[in-house]
Amino acid sequence: MAINTEILTHAATQARGIAIDGVVAAGNVGHLGMPLGAAEVGAALFSESLNFDPSEPRWWNRDRFVLSAGHGSMFIYGWLHMAGYDVTKEDLATFRHLHSKTPGHPEFGHTAGIECTTGPLGQGVGNSVGLAVSGKMAEALFNTDEHKIFDYHVVAVAGDGCLQEGVAREAVALAGHNKLNNLILIYDANDVTLDAAADKSQSEDAGAVYKGLGWDVIDIDGHDIEAVINAVAEAKANDNGKPTLIIARTEIGRGIPEVAGTSGAHGEGGAKYAEASKAALGLPGEPFFLSDEVKAHFAAKAEERKATTAAWQKTYESWKTANPELATLLEDGYADKFPSVEELSAMIPEFNAEKAVATRASAGSVLSTLAGKLPLIVSGSADLHGSTKNYLKESDGDFSGENPKGRNILFGIREHAMGAIVNGLAYEGLFKASGATFFTFSDYMRPSVRLSALSNIPALWYWTHDSVGVGVDGPTHQPVETMSSLRLMPNLDMIKPGDPEESAGAIIASFERRDGPTGLSLSRQNLPVLPEASAETKRMGVLKGGYIIKKETATLEAIIISCGSELELALSAAGELGDGVRVVSMPSTFRFDKQDAEYQESVLPSSCTQRVAVEAGVSDYWYKYVGLSGKIIGIDSFGLSAPGDQVLEALGVTKEAVIEAVKSF
Repeated sequence: MAINTEILTHAATQARGIAIDGVVAAGNVGHLGMPLGAAEVGAALFSESLNFDPSEPRWWNRDRFVLSAGHGSMFIYGWLHMAGYDVTKEDLATFRHLHSKTPGHPEFGHTAGIECTTGPLGQGVGNSVGLAVSGKMAEALFNTDEHKIFDYHVVAVAGDGCLQEGVAREAVALAGHNKLNNLILIYDANDVTLDAAADKSQSEDAGAVYKGLGWDVIDIDGHDIEAVINAVAEAKANDNGKPTLIIARTEIGRGIPEVAGTSGAHGEGGAKYAEASKAALGLPGEPFFLSDEVKAHFAAKAEERKATTAAWQKTYESWKTANPELATLLEDGYADKFPSVEELSAMIPEFNAEKAVATRASAGSVLSTLAGKLPLIVSGSADLHGSTKNYLKESDGDFSGENPKGRNILFGIREHAMGAIVNGLAYEGLFKASGATFFTFSDYMRPSVRLSALSNIPALWYWTHDSVGVGVDGPTHQPVETMSSLRLMPNLDMIKPGDPEESAGAIIASFERRDGPTGLSLSRQNLPVLPEASAETKRMGVLKGGYIIKKETATLEAIIISCGSELELALSAAGELGDGVRVVSMPSTFRFDKQDAEYQESVLPSSCTQRVAVEAGVSDYWYKYVGLSGKIIGIDSFGLSAPGDQVLEALGVTKEAVIEAVKSF
């Protein structure tokens, strides 16, 4: 069928008008440069190049479109509106307003058609790599010789700012290495950043860089609609095992002559010229105008797309009949059906009570055991599998271009990209993904962790070597402040297990939770199986966040609260203090704070104000549980380079310190 470039040119012009109107409606705040400069790219994608169905926005085999340059959000809102998604003219008119469907940057789960929360530059590039990994894994696991039910592409639009960010460079290197030829990155190359022309801060040859990273590169005029369509078609037809970078040369802010092509076009600088610019574009004064011809064009496209979805559904039903077990796995995966906590616990053997083991190892063995039974669990590490101990042993090996069935992702030394890629897998929603590194390096991936919490996606962050107990590696690797800082992040469940059975509970809790991420804080040093409670009590206690691991046998006189490797120390101190001391294990303050008041009171009765908290980290966080009259055994300085037990003693985290604190009451 011939492409009607005339109607698409009109659509691009009207998309410019919609972007201008949106920023004006927001009170002249927003970013006009990208939506105006990339309008022809949008026309090509949303009319011809992307495979989607606006009536089924989460159709499993849709092409995934990611606006990594999330500040240009009026670009995607305008095109979603035109294409027939549930984004109305009223939604456009409330751009950046309170509780609008059109917030300042795209937010996952908030607006139909938004695949990822983007805005922090480069994140969408990493997310796109995760979506592409998920696509390759899905093809390998579910497609058969008779039926191909997955063959979607991931298309992302990024600007100079995205590609300058380190997270993007890390992610695209991994994409090229793993031959993700289902990934297409459109570089909106307008040669401008917010402050100045791009040549003030960059001079590399982007095409040469990406070719060196294993990508195909196509260089086009981004205002030539046919060129965009042909470039995407060429990239989709690519079977040489390379992702594709399309360098689309554009003029930022095109349509507002006063600022076009300059850094002044990046934000709302052109908004004051709105009326004159719309007139010059041949647009009426009516806000959010779409001509009848453009409306009819996209309405017809929407009907065509329904037919495509219906044809795919027939293929799917035939595949389902032939592969009922795979179909159940797939449908349960997308429906977020997962075994119950009791079922998960039953899959995990109890640990040998006579053997001490680091929680990094016990949690890793639990994860691997579950992955052997649940094919949708995938995991990876930032070049630290030998130390983080989270390698999935029964999982078809390592993911690669040659082995897309592999469920161990070797991220290399790329913590930030690992975070963004795991988020991409979590946004897609089929596979249950995690990524591992040392706890101190969580700082390298913190923006991705924050976005997982903000986006309510169930990523699993697996962090090991979690305290000064790391020892001789020294203070650079001893994250004394990290646990408390991450506990302060909204919607992030940080769990710090104190023995192997609590590690099992932590993994179970992470899979129980589907409305946000879980972070695990795991020890390098070996910890015994604590005898004070049963395996079931400890596993289920983690799910509550805090529980009584050692109950007083006389009148309650004091409570010791602890978690992680220090829990053993707290129990040892309690054993010498007498029968009136209770020990509370508090692996997850996030979960404990969500329990009802009756449960919280049963664990930490308000009548007992003589409380001591023990953790080898900064102390201030614990005042919320011990009160101003309580005592905290913590570390309010950086660590030391020495064997772990010597460091703990030198910094005052000892059994004797706990005993003295309790007696001081």
